[in-house]
Amino acid sequence: MPEPVTYAYAVARPHRDLAQVLTGLRGVANAPVHLIAEDEDDIVLVVSAVPAADFREDGLKRHFEDLDWLESVARAHHSVVEEVASLTGVLPLRLATVYLDDTRAREVLRSEGRVFAERLDHIAGQVEWGVKIYVEESVHTASVPPESPQEPGLTPGRAYLGSRRRQRSDREAAYRAAQEAADRVRDTARAFATDRVGHRPQQGVLAEAAGENVVNDAYLVPRDRGDAFRAEAAGASRGLTGVRVEVTGPWAPYSFAMPGEGADDTAGGVAP
Repeated sequence: MPEPVTYAYAVARPHRDLAQVLTGLRGVANAPVHLIAEDEDDIVLVVSAVPAADFREDGLKRHFEDLDWLESVARAHHSVVEEVASLTGVLPLRLATVYLDDTRAREVLRSEGRVFAERLDHIAGQVEWGVKIYVEESVHTASVPPESPQEPGLTPGRAYLGSRRRQRSDREAAYRAAQEAADRVRDTARAFATDRVGHRPQQGVLAEAAGENVVNDAYLVPRDRGDAFRAEAAGASRGLTGVRVEVTGPWAPYSFAMPGEGADDTAGGVAP
């Protein structure tokens, strides 16, 4: 049987109680969680030994088509990160970050230690809030009137074309409203947030909520200002038609783990 590989959840600041808190904690593949460190005062890697057959390149390629398996790994990964974040500063690593063994993981910790420390300084005392903006499903699915005259003397064809024009006009208005909501959120962020990452809008199987996701942003906010940010951002759709704003969090700062990682940090326009 192949030797297990090392699955890394996060980089963290040392804490006197961290090892004790992780005792008995099970992570990905129900594996025990332990720490890797250069010395007791240095940053640490939070890791587990997991089956090589599942987490080496060929195994991961096979499993990435299994949504149930991915969900199980993601939940376990998140659970460990949240446990560490409850105690000390944490830099979450990408899902399925795997090293050949603990020795290789320690080498990475040594070689990338300066970068890890800088990012931990950047996110210290802060949490991530997600803001998604949706164009409501009703804007896309509004029924087109039957092909029959709606006004005296109006042919069925003209009635149909007129209804399509009104439908398109409503849709364009909803996208303008979504842009207004996005602008309001970003105005709020200037007052509360220290950083932003713009992710690609969710589509397909990732788009679980109703409607079309047109904005998918993450904000880094000081922990003690989170409730105020959430209240202001959640109200960004007030008075706007066909638009919904969803605020989630607080989370460990996944989107800010490394500069530019996983981001689509554009001006963030909304377009039909």
